[in-house]
Amino acid sequence: MSEPLVSVVIPTYNRADELRETLTSLTAQRLAAQHFEVVVADDGSSDSTAEMARSFESRLALRYHYQEDRGARAALARNSGARLATAEVLAFLDAGTIAGPDFVQGHLDQHAEGGPPRVVIGYTYGYRPFDPTPGLAQNVAALSADEVRALYGDDPSFQDTRHRQFAMVDFDVHALPLPWIMSWTVNLSVRAEQFWRVGGFDEDFTGWGAEDLDLGLRLYKAGTRFVLGRAAWAIESPHERDPSGKSDQVTRNAMRMLTKFPEPATELNWAWFATGEWLVQQDSLALHERYAELLAWTEQTRDLHADATIDKAARDLPQGSSVAVFGCGASLPAWMPGALSRCALFDFDPAAVAEAEKRLPGQTHHGLGVRTALPDRSVDLVVLTPRLRGIWRSYGKAILAEAERVGRNVSDLSQG
Repeated sequence: MSEPLVSVVIPTYNRADELRETLTSLTAQRLAAQHFEVVVADDGSSDSTAEMARSFESRLALRYHYQEDRGARAALARNSGARLATAEVLAFLDAGTIAGPDFVQGHLDQHAEGGPPRVVIGYTYGYRPFDPTPGLAQNVAALSADEVRALYGDDPSFQDTRHRQFAMVDFDVHALPLPWIMSWTVNLSVRAEQFWRVGGFDEDFTGWGAEDLDLGLRLYKAGTRFVLGRAAWAIESPHERDPSGKSDQVTRNAMRMLTKFPEPATELNWAWFATGEWLVQQDSLALHERYAELLAWTEQTRDLHADATIDKAARDLPQGSSVAVFGCGASLPAWMPGALSRCALFDFDPAAVAEAEKRLPGQTHHGLGVRTALPDRSVDLVVLTPRLRGIWRSYGKAILAEAERVGRNVSDLSQG
C-alpha cells in the first residue's frame, strides 16, 4: 500500500454521533482512500467514541488515540494526533464538520503548488457559531454534502462566517491586515514539516479557544503564506454551543498569546475577546479594519515626536519616581531616565521602538497600550502622548482604562 499523502486529524470529545457524520463524509472522498489517512484524537471521551471510530477501520486508514480526560486539552489532542500521522500534509478537521467530496484533494492540490510554505484555510459552509443556518442540521442529516451545498447555493446564511473578510481582499487571505486570525482549525491544513518547525500547538493552552490562532501567528511569523482553499470545502453541522460560558477561557488564552508575543496585534486580539465584542459581532471584520487603521496611522506619525510632551508631563517628578509612556515615539527627553527609578516606554511603531531602545535599552516595548504586562498601580505616572491622537476614537477608551489600571496618576495629553 502506498504512503498516504494527507493525514486528516480530528480532535473530539463525547461527540460520537457528530464524529460518525464526519468519518462518513471522508469515506465519500473522490480521492482514493489509500492516498490519505485519518487520525481520531480523543480528548477523554466517556461515550461510544472509541467503538464508533474503530468501526470505520475497514473503510478508512484510521488510527485512534485516547488521552485521559483532564479538562479540555484540544492542543495536546491535535499534537498527539499529528505525532501519529505519517503524511507530509496535516489537515485538521473538527468532529461534526462534513467534508466535501474533494476536501482531501483540495488541500493536497494547494500544497502541491510552488512558492513559500502555506497554511490552507478550507472554506467552511454553515460555520456560523452565533447565527446558525436555518434547517442546516436537518438537511445535513438527510442529504449528501454536494446536495446540501446545491440546496443553499449562495444563501448568505450558509456562507462561512469569515466570508466578508475573505471578500474584502478578493479572497486573497494573506492580504488581510491580520491573516493569522483566520486560522481556525475547523478546516485547515499545513505541511507537517512546517507545523513541527514552529512547535505545533502550544500544549499549555487549555480550555476553549485561541490555540489555533497562536499556531497561526507563529506560522505567520515564520514566513508561511495563508491561502483560501475553496475546493477544500466542508460544511459544519450546527450543534449546541455556549460561547458566553467559555468567554473566560478564550480571554485567558488570548492573554497567553499576548504574553508570548507582546505587540499591538495581540493586544487587539486580546481586547476583542476580553470586551466580549466577539460575542456581538458576526465576524472579525472590525478587527481587521482597526488594525489597518493603526498601520495607516503608524505611517503618518513617522515624524511625530513626543519628547516635548513627555518633558512637560514628567520632568518635575520627585526623585525616585517611576513613569510609563504610551506613545513614546523615537525621541526622548535628554534627561531620561535621570532621577527616575524606572521607565516603561511603549509605542505602536516598531521603528520608533528601535530608536528609543538605543537610549533606554530594556525599557522600551512594542505596544499600543490597550493591555501591557505592567502590574496594577505599579508606576507613579502614566503619560499618554499625542501620538495616540489618530487612533483614539477606536482605542482611546481601552488605553485610558489600561493607564488607570497601571498608574497611580495619569497625564492624558493625547489630544494635545
